[in-house]
Amino acid sequence: MEQGVYSLAKALQIAEGLGLDLVLIAETATPPVCRVTDYSKFQYEKKKKEKEIKAHAAKNLVKEIRFGPNTDDHDFQFKLKHAKNFLEEGSKVRAYVHFRVGHCFQGAW
Repeated sequence: MEQGVYSLAKALQIAEGLGLDLVLIAETATPPVCRVTDYSKFQYEKKKKEKEIKAHAAKNLVKEIRFGPNTDDHDFQFKLKHAKNFLEEGSKVRAYVHFRVGHCFQGAW
């Protein structure tokens, strides 16, 4: 079967002759784009593509790495290695230094 612009009746006739379905692909195109294919196979492939897109979208996570003001060099290198791994797998990395608010003043006010 060749690609081309066919009337609806002719397209339905071609699909019926092949024992397949006429599936609307792009409704807003001029003229609308249809494909002669097995509809259940078309639905399966469409769901498979959507699932793959969704799986890749989940990789855009933000990983956090926290440092204290007195982080040792070895600990810093360890966390840096993890940050590089996160970036290589496609995640975003947020690194920040956290300061604990301690009880500096003890006594009666």
